[in-house]
Amino acid sequence: MVSAIDRWVRRIGEAASWLTLVIALLMATNVLLRYAFSIGSVWSQELEWHLLAPLVLIGMSYALNQGEHVRVDMFYARYPARTQAAVDGLSAALAVAISVLLVRYSLPYVQQSWAIAEISADPGGLAYRWALKALIPLGFVLFGIQAAAQGVAAAQRWRAAP
Repeated sequence: MVSAIDRWVRRIGEAASWLTLVIALLMATNVLLRYAFSIGSVWSQELEWHLLAPLVLIGMSYALNQGEHVRVDMFYARYPARTQAAVDGLSAALAVAISVLLVRYSLPYVQQSWAIAEISADPGGLAYRWALKALIPLGFVLFGIQAAAQGVAAAQRWRAAP
């Protein structure tokens, strides 16, 4: 089960990583048009962060999956295997708890946005702001699932360690 979740999150993260290229090209185009031709649009600037939000919300799960999250490695590397597994298990439990809280508290925010069919407040901005906001609980569900898988793996390592 843990390896299936890891593969699933890795595939989603690798797919989402292509947004980095799209964002870079979009930003370069926006800068070129603005400074070389004095052309700019609200929708293209908003599109930058509409693409950045899913990249970050999926990227945090992918970073956890790949072990690239923030950790004080100078201490962690010196711990015995059993202590490392305990630290990883505690970290995973806290990440799951935080994910549950963020999903719980973001749902009313998303529901309100959906109920009023929220769009950009700027003229020429993008519609469907509620869809962008819906990525918040979805991103933290994915993060919570990955953290739970990491917790199970840590428990297995803790039991196997001498």
